[in-house]
Amino acid sequence: MVIHDNFSDFVFFLYLHMAHADGKIHAQEEQVVRAKISKLFPEGTDLNQKFEAGLQQYQGVKKEDLQELIRDTFQHFESVKFSTKYKVYTDMYDIINSDGKVDERETSALEQLRQLIQAGSEQPNQ
Repeated sequence: MVIHDNFSDFVFFLYLHMAHADGKIHAQEEQVVRAKISKLFPEGTDLNQKFEAGLQQYQGVKKEDLQELIRDTFQHFESVKFSTKYKVYTDMYDIINSDGKVDERETSALEQLRQLIQAGSEQPNQ
């Protein structure tokens, strides 16, 4: 299942996923996500509208479908360099640390994403 046409939209989705890993998005996490998406999209993009639309999209995905969607989308964007994917990983680490505490669910979600990134880098065509 792939719902993103470009890597920037997928990265934004991952940021929201990480911010929601403990069940809710905290104000500090939202601030960090908003700051990070300003670097993902071209100047002139309405970032408030983008944030609200992305949040609606994320909330519209069934929780039981999230892992499949993320795995399939990482595979869909297999041509993206490992260094770019690793930057996304470090951004997500910033998000879960932004509220001053890291929940076990956040740690687990981050580890799952790290494994997906690492598995993608082991593909023979990269």
